[in-house]
Amino acid sequence: MARRGVMRSAASRVFAVLVAVVLVAGVLTAVLLVLDAQRSARVEAERVTRSVSETLADLPEVRSALTSGPSAATAELQPVTERITRSAGVDFITIMTADGIRVTHRDPGQIGRHYLGTIPGTPVARTEEFTGTLGPSVRTIVPVLDGGRVVGWVSTGVTVESIGSTLLPRLPYAIGIALAVTAAGVVGALVVRRLTRRVTGDLPAREVRDAVSSYESVRTLGEALRAQNHEHGNRMHTAVALIELGRTDEAVELLTETSRQSQALVDQVTAARAGDPTVGALLLGKAAQAAERGVEWEAVLDPETPRTTLSAVDAVSVVGNLIDNALDAAAAGPEPRWVRFTLAPGDAGGVVVEVADSGDGIPQGTRERIFEPGFSTKPADETGRGVGLPLVKAIVEAAGGTLRLDAEPTRFRAELPGRETP
Repeated sequence: MARRGVMRSAASRVFAVLVAVVLVAGVLTAVLLVLDAQRSARVEAERVTRSVSETLADLPEVRSALTSGPSAATAELQPVTERITRSAGVDFITIMTADGIRVTHRDPGQIGRHYLGTIPGTPVARTEEFTGTLGPSVRTIVPVLDGGRVVGWVSTGVTVESIGSTLLPRLPYAIGIALAVTAAGVVGALVVRRLTRRVTGDLPAREVRDAVSSYESVRTLGEALRAQNHEHGNRMHTAVALIELGRTDEAVELLTETSRQSQALVDQVTAARAGDPTVGALLLGKAAQAAERGVEWEAVLDPETPRTTLSAVDAVSVVGNLIDNALDAAAAGPEPRWVRFTLAPGDAGGVVVEVADSGDGIPQGTRERIFEPGFSTKPADETGRGVGLPLVKAIVEAAGGTLRLDAEPTRFRAELPGRETP
């Protein structure tokens, strides 16, 4: 059981993904090297065939033999082409008359027959792949000129089979390089796995996400409670000072107004009996945080809203991060500054969570990236940036819900499945 747990850990999953990527990269490297070797072999064959054909076409002996008649040309040139074929590493050299009748050939039985291939209509060199008596081959045909007049042609070729055989010596190099790339990638994956395990231990990926969610929940609750404590502390100090100055009525009015504002939100929270009490406590703290930052706060909670299927930790992460982003945007935006939170029943017994703000909005070019891990439109601080929204999206989608962004005003809308109430 312990071994199965390790194999499902986040570190092992990262390792498996990296190894899969490395293996694919290794295979692609080998394929690309083989294709490049094949291309290089073909280019080399084209270069050699052109060079041999041009050299023979320029020889005075070849011109003289072609002008002396087919029989004399065969007797003089066949031994020459056989010797050059062996020494140049080509498969055939065919010399022919101007109208394409062979006077030399690798198979003497083919002499006197018409050349199989393309004879250019103008006296120019041409390289092509053509299937002749020896099968598919890469060949270059060059005209033999005598005073500007075509007296014959020289065609030199290398069969495709021969080109393929030149790849065999290069395969070990390609495989060796691919194995080296794979080995280096696996070593890198092992290092990443070790580093990941230092952070996550043997926790499964879901538990790592839950740990991050718990941290975010504690952080946002802590900030809310700190703001609430700070606001109440300021008001209490002010009330005490007013009492010491003998201005008791003003002190009573201040405390009454404070109680009235808090009680209004408490009434809304407690009216939603099926709701999450942890989220209710969070909203009370966020109201104080908004007041501290000079942002008008409005919370609309439908008492008929069912409870979501999220755990208390995940619910606080979703609501807290959405509100934190809205407060940051509103506080940095133009006046009037406001944040509006809405909790209402959705379709088919679901729950709709909406957070809107008066900020400047999210630029069109970055709207598709705001849910990417590590991406943020705000500068990083000691707590880091680019974690909240990706975490919210992951939690919502894992619960079977959806999260979307609307503009003008900026509004995040999360639709979550509701929990059946006994």
